[in-house]
Amino acid sequence: MAGGRETCLALIGFILTCLKMVASLKSAPEIPTIDQAYSKISNSITVEWATVPGATSYLLTAEDGNTVIETMVANSPGTVTGLKAATLYEITIRSISAAGRSQASPPKQAKTVLAAPILEVSSPSSDSILVQWEAVYMATGFSVSIMRANGLGSIWKENTTNTSLTFTSLEAGTLYTIKAYAWNANGIPGDDSTCNQRTSPRAPANIQVSFDSGALKASFSWAPAEGAFNYTVMALSDSSELTCSTTLSSCTISSLQCGTEYLISVLASNDAGSGKSSSAVTLKTVACAPGRVMIQEDPPGHLSVTWSNVDLGDYYVAFVKSDDGLEVHCNTSLTQCNFLSKCGFTYFISVFAYNKAGQSPLGDIFNYTTAPCCPSDINPVLVSSDRVEIVWSPVRGAELYETKAVDGYNVVECNDTAPACTLSALECDTKYNITVYSFSEVRGSNMSCTPQFITTAPCSPEIKNVSRDAFSMINVHWRSTNDDATYTVTAQGEKGLYQCSSMGESCTMGGLPCGSVFSVTAVAETQAGRSLPSYSVPLETAPCCPTGLTVTQITQSVINVSWTIGTVAQTHVAVLESHTGQSKCHTHQNDCLLGCITCGINYTMTLKAISATGLAADCSSLRYFSSACCPLGVKLYRLGPNGIRIYWQASRGSANYSTDLYGSKGIFTCTPSAGLSFCDVAEIPCGDVYTVMVSPVAETGLKLTFCPKKIYSVTCSGSTLGMVIYRGKRNEE
Repeated sequence: MAGGRETCLALIGFILTCLKMVASLKSAPEIPTIDQAYSKISNSITVEWATVPGATSYLLTAEDGNTVIETMVANSPGTVTGLKAATLYEITIRSISAAGRSQASPPKQAKTVLAAPILEVSSPSSDSILVQWEAVYMATGFSVSIMRANGLGSIWKENTTNTSLTFTSLEAGTLYTIKAYAWNANGIPGDDSTCNQRTSPRAPANIQVSFDSGALKASFSWAPAEGAFNYTVMALSDSSELTCSTTLSSCTISSLQCGTEYLISVLASNDAGSGKSSSAVTLKTVACAPGRVMIQEDPPGHLSVTWSNVDLGDYYVAFVKSDDGLEVHCNTSLTQCNFLSKCGFTYFISVFAYNKAGQSPLGDIFNYTTAPCCPSDINPVLVSSDRVEIVWSPVRGAELYETKAVDGYNVVECNDTAPACTLSALECDTKYNITVYSFSEVRGSNMSCTPQFITTAPCSPEIKNVSRDAFSMINVHWRSTNDDATYTVTAQGEKGLYQCSSMGESCTMGGLPCGSVFSVTAVAETQAGRSLPSYSVPLETAPCCPTGLTVTQITQSVINVSWTIGTVAQTHVAVLESHTGQSKCHTHQNDCLLGCITCGINYTMTLKAISATGLAADCSSLRYFSSACCPLGVKLYRLGPNGIRIYWQASRGSANYSTDLYGSKGIFTCTPSAGLSFCDVAEIPCGDVYTVMVSPVAETGLKLTFCPKKIYSVTCSGSTLGMVIYRGKRNEE
């Protein structure tokens, strides 16, 4: 059932298709007729036909046996494109309307023309253009023409069977239009090919060079070349090639090398090629700075500067500038210059090479410091036995001073930055060779400094002995090892300074005050100076003798000796001496009692002063007469009513006496005549008790009171005569 239905539907479709075909045959447009078919372009054929009424478009068909190409066009003529060059095609056409399309027209054959040659053009020189192409299929010849692109001038045409052609005698740097096509055996031309080509520019002329020696660069200029788009300047040396490019007519190359000769050429170029200058220009740069510069100072005060020779150097100039700003120079074609120099200066040295291009670049600047100057005004400000102080003026270039003192074998040194030096630990009375060397860190010591001889002060003497003679003169002896020295001995104390001098080993001084302590020193002196004082030796003079020596009779057998204590004396010894014997006392006081004195005889009194150290001074002696002896047998006798006689018995020797009676009613005195041993008191009250004393009178008139006293009672008995009653002795302290 299902199969019958499908068969029925298929039959209905077939019937409808047939009806449609019948309807289209009845309404399709007429078949067009091709009038002509031809090819003007190698990839297309143009077809011309008569217009078919009712046709709205046409279908062109081209067949070459292998391929079919169709093209819809609106009307005649129509062109079929996308064809192969130099190929025979069969062309048909159909008209198309709304009702359908017609049958294909009778075919017509047409052949496409030759393909255009593919050109390769170049300008091998500034006046020629080379045109090249590959072989074209079915071509038997080629036609090539050239003319200026701007249309000016004539057309130059050449035919050839080759695949290349060169046009010469053209204008340099000019744009040309080249046109070429191929033809076949029938002479029918094919497609043409057109291109533009510019001839390369001519080489630049009138090249000018300007060299900047300071910057080591060069500027180049030239006359512009026709048709040149840009220029390239090439500087070629043995070791390098430098270039610069520009669209202008000038260019600068920097970073040139000193001491180098360059070959300069200029290349003008455009899109066709380039033209290089035929005659190169030579450029010589400045010479390089001289190397291996050596500086020597030999002899001192003369600098020698040498250097190596350099390429392209015509002559040299060496500049020497000192650190005080002064500059000198030397111009020479050799490789050495000599200059005068001064000590203590730093010189800055540079050497330049010169040629026609100018001065070489600045090379290394060398500095050379000469040896520092030697001190010339060495002045010893202090010379002692073991030390020398010297000063000098600072000298140029010295950073340190080295001072050496040499006495033959021993060397004493001191180093200091100050212009002064103290040499210590030297030997006394010794001649030293003293040299002050100046030193700088760069150059070291200046060993040409002149020495100076300085002798140290003499050695200190050694006091061996200080002695006194009988005349109180002080003798000083010493020991010394100095040559030609004068010695001065000084005794100094609180009471002054005393000196003596000698060129030997002893001297004597006198007049030193008593009771003094001195310090004795000795000093040696030469032309070199004075020595240090010797070690001091103490000296004590004898103590001074006391003054105001006084002797006082205390009792008949005792005297008191007193004095004013002298300087330094600590004790005194008093001696009283006569033919009868000696009395002596030793005391630290200023008086003493001497007993066992015999009355009425002459004595010698001496006094000795002794210091704490036992040094004694024998002072002057004096004569002393002891007092008269006290009288014996003193008695009173009544003389009349109011008188009294005092009687005594004189002792040995002659003496004057004085009698004193002490009572309650007064003191009564009587003095006997010379040679008598009694005296009378004329008026004396009776009825009183009297103390009676008969005293010797000293030569000075002093009454001695140490004799014994007696007591008497004088009574009143009657009117004329009384009795004197002895009462005994009176005891007194």
